[in-house]
Amino acid sequence: MRAMTLERCGPIATAPLVGQDRPDPTPGPGEVVIEVAACAVCRTDLQLVEGDLAPVSLPIVPGHQVIGRVRSAGDGVTSVRVGDRVGVAWLAGSCGRCRFCTSDRENLCDASRFTGWHRDGGFAELMVADHRFVHPAPEAAGALALAPLLCGGAIGLRSLRVAGVRPGERIGLYGFGSSASLVIQIARHWGCEVVVATRSPAEQARARGLGATWTGAYDDEPPFPLDRAITFAPSGDVVLAALRAVDRGGVVAVNAIRLDRIPSFSYEDLWWERTLRSVANVTRADVHDLLELATAVPLVTAARRYPLAAANTALSDLRNGTIGATAVLTPD
Repeated sequence: MRAMTLERCGPIATAPLVGQDRPDPTPGPGEVVIEVAACAVCRTDLQLVEGDLAPVSLPIVPGHQVIGRVRSAGDGVTSVRVGDRVGVAWLAGSCGRCRFCTSDRENLCDASRFTGWHRDGGFAELMVADHRFVHPAPEAAGALALAPLLCGGAIGLRSLRVAGVRPGERIGLYGFGSSASLVIQIARHWGCEVVVATRSPAEQARARGLGATWTGAYDDEPPFPLDRAITFAPSGDVVLAALRAVDRGGVVAVNAIRLDRIPSFSYEDLWWERTLRSVANVTRADVHDLLELATAVPLVTAARRYPLAAANTALSDLRNGTIGATAVLTPD
């Protein structure tokens, strides 16, 4: 099989991913081998390749938004069968025994393992996964449309849940990248009124096209107090703008792995039982439910295909902001 492998981290301009021919993998007990049809590219992949996310071990094959079919299964596999269409997401394993795993919070497990970071991911023709962390994927949508859902869509749904969004509420989205473009579709499906704050006029226009009733810049005041807000921009200033926009009892969920900082702010901005929460990883339930919503809504994604050998180019285009869609690698 062919795989794009990270042997040494470095600037994406130096093309750190190396194409390799590897032996086809064999599944161990409880594992499946998946023939990859598409693997969407995420900013986390870029952070790993460039070393901003320290690798656990090298070499590693990145990629954690995979759509494919089960080619073979090891002993003890019960959840899927050979030929099934499946998805693989960021969460690749958890202990199943700790207080987090036993309370439907496996995303917080200290022993969690992640696809494309702890174990080889989908920048390859074939990959191996724990069958318990493989998700049935709908047949109705194409692989290019489904793959971008498995990170941005799943973490977006978790953000809605962390924020406690209920049908019909007034929701604010701060930042409008690929994840937010999926969140707005789910929120509108739930009958929510959605406003969007972003600096980009193009993103403001896209948000209005997806049903936003108001768009503005981060510091602009929405036309009404918000019940909930989700921030996507990696800026503490944006978090404070969202906090000031929510009503009494409102919740702000921060959908970001890192923030530049959170500046000091007046307690008045948090007073009246406002809540500030972070969003960390996803659970299997988030991915499962998101894939069901993919056809129920249905969710619309914008994807641009790159051949597997062009993985460095796809990551470079992501860094430079020249794609205008989610990059998706395919083996052909």
